[in-house]
Amino acid sequence: MTDRLPSLHDIVIAGAGPVGLFLACELRLAGISVLVLEQAEAASSPLKRLPFGLRALSVPTLEALDRHGLLEAVAAMRPGQPGAHWEQQARRPAGHFAGIQFFHDDIDAAKWPYRLPSPAGTSLAVEMEALEAVLTERAGAMGAEIRRGAGVEDFEETGEEVRVRAGGEWFRARWLVGCDGGRSAMRKLGGFAFAGTDPEFTGYSAEVELVDPEALPAGRHYTATGMYSFARPGTIAMVEFDGGAFHRTQPITRAHVEAVLRRVSGIDVELAELRLATTWTDRAYQAATYREGRVLLAGDAAHVHSPLGGQGLNLGIGDAVNLGWKLAATIRGDAPEGLLDSYQAERHPVGARVLDWSRAQVALMRPTPATRALEAIIRDLIETRDGATYFAERVWGVTLRYDLGGGHPLVGRSVPDFALADGRRAGALLREGKGLLLDFDPAAPLRGPAGHWEARIAYVAAKVEDGLGLRAVLVRPDGFVAWASDGAPDAEGVTQAMSRWFGAAG
Repeated sequence: MTDRLPSLHDIVIAGAGPVGLFLACELRLAGISVLVLEQAEAASSPLKRLPFGLRALSVPTLEALDRHGLLEAVAAMRPGQPGAHWEQQARRPAGHFAGIQFFHDDIDAAKWPYRLPSPAGTSLAVEMEALEAVLTERAGAMGAEIRRGAGVEDFEETGEEVRVRAGGEWFRARWLVGCDGGRSAMRKLGGFAFAGTDPEFTGYSAEVELVDPEALPAGRHYTATGMYSFARPGTIAMVEFDGGAFHRTQPITRAHVEAVLRRVSGIDVELAELRLATTWTDRAYQAATYREGRVLLAGDAAHVHSPLGGQGLNLGIGDAVNLGWKLAATIRGDAPEGLLDSYQAERHPVGARVLDWSRAQVALMRPTPATRALEAIIRDLIETRDGATYFAERVWGVTLRYDLGGGHPLVGRSVPDFALADGRRAGALLREGKGLLLDFDPAAPLRGPAGHWEARIAYVAAKVEDGLGLRAVLVRPDGFVAWASDGAPDAEGVTQAMSRWFGAAG
């Protein structure tokens, strides 16, 4: 480094993808200074705009966007999908597991008693580039500094700060967060242990022009050598069980994609043109720890798996939502003991579960008679009401719950979007980045205890349209319930919960 030290940021984030950008917004909401370093010179990428660049946002992600006032902007950028035809189907698909669809009319939402109607809904398909554009605009408007063409090259932790070299320059931060994707330089430089299962296949996503588009049947097809799906005029996804041998080892040529498509489909199709293509695998790895000293990981830097089911983006956004407020409280100095460690405790099990969900889908795609027999059984199960409900709650993330202790079944779950009698909603009340104590008694019996945390917790006493039998609820800044009471609120109980999650009173 030079003798003259650069200015000190509270946080440096490596990676300006959706996870890094969402985290930047979270931190800026709390007044934390943020520098985002991104290796790519430009945000735009043709691959992010193609149909296979679409991502289905889950319930926790949609709720997070709503609670940040971003949902309307993201929904407005939802693309037209000429290749999709569910609008014309008699039954509307609600999602899939290894390509096996489940449908809205089979789902029993009564199984989820703590959900209320919300603008968030249950799913929304968006283009990655559109989502990044919305988050980039918001992060910039909130004062986050974003530098492109500056990928992290090295870093060193020195006492109370981390020094980062990127784009030939040095930067300083109190904390460093790696959100730089599955090939994370941050993870490698930091020596984070990264273990899991190796790939069984190479996956391909391509935009092509076929000499005869009618030669290849549309839809998803399992074959004796793999799987392919085709949406006219020329969107192809396929997997070849080669142990991931081709992924990022050679240039992707028209001749190669044509040869793989012929092997997988068993049809002598001919490609007139290969317009765009990318490969991927089912490698499923996870960092043993998400934190080493003042360096943390989030998103694909912390866990990688196949894109089957599209849960990677949602998993990463969940990391950012969980980490942001805890890191902000740590920097401010008002975090209770162990708060930052709860990021690992809460998010690592969620990541492990998603990796297993991905592995299970791969198991249903193997080109063997035994797998096809198992697939038939799963199809039968998913067509039942209980089966469709189970797969919906897993794919949508509707039953996500952290183990926070406490006896109430709502604790650890996302707060229902309570509608207050005055027209406000619980989701909108979280937009300031504070915690929230909702007291459903307009006489405000908990105003006294809440007053000791007024800088960190918003207190709202009001009647609600449907309180689900509750009398009061304490909500963390990430929207998850920390304490709830069905009976007359216990001032001592809520005080203990506020101390646990928000630190000492004052």
